[in-house]
Formats: sequence, structure tokens, C-alpha cells
Amino acid sequence: MTEREFRPLLSDNLCRPLRVWILGLVLNLFFFVGQAMAIEEAKYKILEKQDNFELRQYEPTLVAETIVEGDFEQVGNEAFRRLFSYISGNNRKKESIPMTAPVSQEGDSEKITMAAPVNQEKVGDKWRITFLMPSKYTMETLPVPLDSRVELKEVPGPLMASLRYSGTWSGERYEKKLAQLLELIKARGFGPVGEPVFARYNPPFMPWFLRRNEVLIPVKKEN
Repeated sequence: MTEREFRPLLSDNLCRPLRVWILGLVLNLFFFVGQAMAIEEAKYKILEKQDNFELRQYEPTLVAETIVEGDFEQVGNEAFRRLFSYISGNNRKKESIPMTAPVSQEGDSEKITMAAPVNQEKVGDKWRITFLMPSKYTMETLPVPLDSRVELKEVPGPLMASLRYSGTWSGERYEKKLAQLLELIKARGFGPVGEPVFARYNPPFMPWFLRRNEVLIPVKKEN
């Protein structure tokens, strides 16, 4: 959208500085949405879909994870900083030595492309936060975290029920959507086989009304 196309949407009664600010905000939102759409996402096959509900069979993935203590709405900030630092270069790249595989040596740091979603899952009285690793990596080629609080793991592909929603990352909104998802899976004859997961597909600077959020629950068919 150009300024010429957008200008009719702005009232002539607005002062020029305010009009310029509004235009800049709208153009930035279009940019952020475009960037988010380009991010690689976890791969899965949709087995059932109704409105915002989906039953998905996921493929195995690699993740970088960290464990954080705190309440639902606060732990994400600390975890995001740790994990973002890892993919931004706080790591040691593995370099294969020809003819001596699987021996490896430490090389320079490596930047890792952001993928989606960022998952948050309850583990006892703590929270596990994970970043999905791009599919081009294997456990043998992923750079080693320099922060001991960040671990690399391979996650098998689970059967997951999901409910998509937009809006804030508040615990209250999450709990409401979780209750809805539990009702949906029960009505379909499924039961949970693990902890629910809060999935965030957008960075923190994305305006709340443009965010894509999901509640996910690993499930199995009940007898």
C-alpha cells in the first residue's frame, strides 16, 4: 500500500505530523505481517478441521529449549532472551573434519533463522519454552549453545489437537481457550496424553490484534 493509496483513508482534519505517524504505523504493520508469513513453521498433516480447531499429525522436529521459573505471563520474556541469544550467535558452530566423521571441531558462531512457533509448556512448577529449529539442521549439525541453560532436543511427531486464536498472551485468555479445546477433543472421543502447550507464532513486537496464537494438546483416541 502506497501513501497515495492510503491517503484517502486519513481525514483532512488530521494534522500532517499525525497523518504521517499513522501512515508509518500502517506500513510497518504490513511489513511485520509479511515477515511473519515468511518464517518456516513446524510441519504437520491436518487430519480434521472445523473452524479454528484442527487435529494434526506432526513430523519429528528439533528444538532449542530452556526451563524457566515464574508465572505464565512473565516466563516468556526471560526464556525468549535466552533462546534468541542462542540463535543470534551465542553458540559454537560444528564443522565436520573430512575423512574423520563423526568427529567434529569447534568453529565460529552461527546465526540461525527464526522458525515458528515458540512453545510454552508446564513442567512441574516450572515452564519449558522451546524454539523450533529450521528443518535444514540435524542434531549433528546444530550449533552448540554456549549458555548451559539452553538444550537441544529431538521431539517425536505427536498427534495434537489445536485451537487457534488471536489477541493478547494473557494467562486468562489462554485458560479460556484451553477449556474450549478440552471440550472439543472430548466431544470427538479423544483424551489428553500430555501437558497443554501455548504456541506463539509472532515476535513480541507484533501488535496483539495481529498475533496468531494456539493452544495445543497431545491426544489419543479413547476406547
